[in-house]
Amino acid sequence: MYLHEFQAKGLLRNYGVPVPDGGVASTASDALRVAKELKGDAWVIKAQVHAGGRGKAGGVKVVKAFDQVYDEATRMLGMKIVTKQTGPEGKVVRRILIEKATQINQEIYLSFLVDRDSEQHMVIASSEGGVEIEEVARDNPAAVIKAQVNPVTGMGLFLGRKIAKAIGLDSSLLTRFADVANKLYQCFVDHDGMMLEINPLVVTSDGEIICLDAKMSVDDNALFRHPKIEEMKDYGELEPQEVRASIFDLSYVSMDGNIGCMVNGAGLAMATMDIIKFNGGEPANFLDVGGGADVNKVREAFKIILTDPKVKVIFVNIFGGIVRCDLIAQGVLKASEEVPSDRHIVVRLDGTNVQEGRRILEEGAAKSGLNIVTGDTMADAAEKAVQLAAADQPAKKRSAAKSA
Repeated sequence: MYLHEFQAKGLLRNYGVPVPDGGVASTASDALRVAKELKGDAWVIKAQVHAGGRGKAGGVKVVKAFDQVYDEATRMLGMKIVTKQTGPEGKVVRRILIEKATQINQEIYLSFLVDRDSEQHMVIASSEGGVEIEEVARDNPAAVIKAQVNPVTGMGLFLGRKIAKAIGLDSSLLTRFADVANKLYQCFVDHDGMMLEINPLVVTSDGEIICLDAKMSVDDNALFRHPKIEEMKDYGELEPQEVRASIFDLSYVSMDGNIGCMVNGAGLAMATMDIIKFNGGEPANFLDVGGGADVNKVREAFKIILTDPKVKVIFVNIFGGIVRCDLIAQGVLKASEEVPSDRHIVVRLDGTNVQEGRRILEEGAAKSGLNIVTGDTMADAAEKAVQLAAADQPAKKRSAAKSA
């Protein structure tokens, strides 16, 4: 789950991490009120969307006159932010953060991640803050410092000072940096963070260290431990299918392809997407119904795929262990009755009650006219799904793909 910048900064403030004074507004009048309360002679107005690269897309502006706050807020609220992370569809700005401007002397990049390979946390730091870390890693890899943190022992001030020295901070700032980094890490750990990125972490003209930005995501599977975090979920930032999936406790992630996938088990879901790509297709989603799915849950999962306009073909790939193949078949038929569709459904069933599941689908297709295609193996079914999706493309698009 992703947090907005103002939400992440609220958590950091509780840990004593220095962040700029600011407030959130959803109207231009609110923005004017916040700026007036902050006083000062310059303000930063920042679009609150779940995406990086906002500055390049016009989502971060410095305003140096109070009477311009209203105009800039009016421009930004309702605009569509388009970055690499949003895709071409972009994200609509519904809220903005107004902060008192900070006099910057130096910009630093600092982030904390879960490193699955080492089963530890990772700290990434660079003296080249304020730009995308991918660009720094590509153009000047020596400027990027990485360090492992054992979750048992924690970060501590020693590692913080070591990192500060490695990125070339002035010796007078080593302890101050280490203190801020340690508090950031503690907030990251306490909230089951997956990523906490501060870009930039700045040294001000009077020698203070302040988190000017904050991007944070937390583990969805740990939200039961953090009810206050779960309350922060912004459904307006999610695709309609993702909102519906969260209601029915389904693991769903929207993607850009045209082959909808319904699978039981995260590993099988990943393998399904891989084999679709291997055959030249593009998955439209990651959707795991889980091992304990019942007919209603399968029905809702299938309806989510049916309501995605990008989907041309639906690939149902089920290995029945805990969840039975006949329940999957019943759920597919119920969903198809509620949301009629002429799209092809490629089905690969194996495991518990597989024969009964196949019989239910065959009889249901005969009665309702569903376009059901079966696959004997996962490879066979994936190949058929990709072929059907390609055949559904407009002729002009197919000819362009051929010439490419």
